Amino acid sequence: MKTLLLFFTLISISVFSQQSIDLLTISGRYGTPQPFVDNEPGKATEISTLTNIKIPIVLSEKIIWYSQLTHVYSNVDMNRTFPSDIMSPISVHGFMFQTGIVKKIDDTRAIQLLIAPRFMTDFNNINGRSIQMGGIALFEKRFKPNLMMRFGVMYNQELSGPLFVPLVHLDWVITDKWSISGLLPIYAKIKYKVNENISTGISFFGLITSYQLGDPHYSGDYMERTSLDLTAFSRVRIAGNLHIEGRVGYAIGRTYAQYEGDQKIDFRISILKFGDNRVVKNIKFEDGMIINLRLVYNMPL
Repeated sequence: MKTLLLFFTLISISVFSQQSIDLLTISGRYGTPQPFVDNEPGKATEISTLTNIKIPIVLSEKIIWYSQLTHVYSNVDMNRTFPSDIMSPISVHGFMFQTGIVKKIDDTRAIQLLIAPRFMTDFNNINGRSIQMGGIALFEKRFKPNLMMRFGVMYNQELSGPLFVPLVHLDWVITDKWSISGLLPIYAKIKYKVNENISTGISFFGLITSYQLGDPHYSGDYMERTSLDLTAFSRVRIAGNLHIEGRVGYAIGRTYAQYEGDQKIDFRISILKFGDNRVVKNIKFEDGMIINLRLVYNMPL
């Protein structure tokens, strides 16, 4: 019992310093069929899934070993014929792992140092280029009982070149009904608590990912996916800590861009690109409406 009490106390103070944590998320996403930008016949339909699990392990009163594993699968079906050196349909998998320490400095400050490797592939001819190394460093400061922020940076060695993302984490309980949380510029939620079982609001999620392609027809190429999902959401408690959440919105700036393996950029800071002279091999399709349904195990703190 003492071990469990220590576990939950340390999580609430040192690791998350927020109202609750989504320990397990299973999500499915559907993008409505959209035409190609060249106005030729045919449409593209996007389907994706996401599974995320978070695992904190108490090592001492001031240190927690924190791990997170995410699997994403993206599929784009196209009712149009393309040359054999263009991936069609698109089918890629990403396994993103984060692990490292969260160290409590005092009652209001902490640091997080995580390594964050990725395995990104189409499961054809897997090689070392499917592995991308990365890391995350964050400094945490609690300014008020209802306001905690973290500041830091994420690095990932994308197939297009190094990616740096300045990070600002915000957990702000504005009133008993309103709150804002998220890791900017990757994701965020503005939430209104209707009652103990229902919440609603708006959210966004955006992440750049790149996948090594191994099919013999385009071996050595990579696929780079970008999208900003802006949605309205509602979350309903269905039993205990188990929730179901629905999201409806729009995918903005969505691309699945295929490049030859030697096409690089100098470096990128978030969405800002430096030295990008790449030539896209495939045809972009239009942004469009998305529908997302997720099952969440959320632990109140």
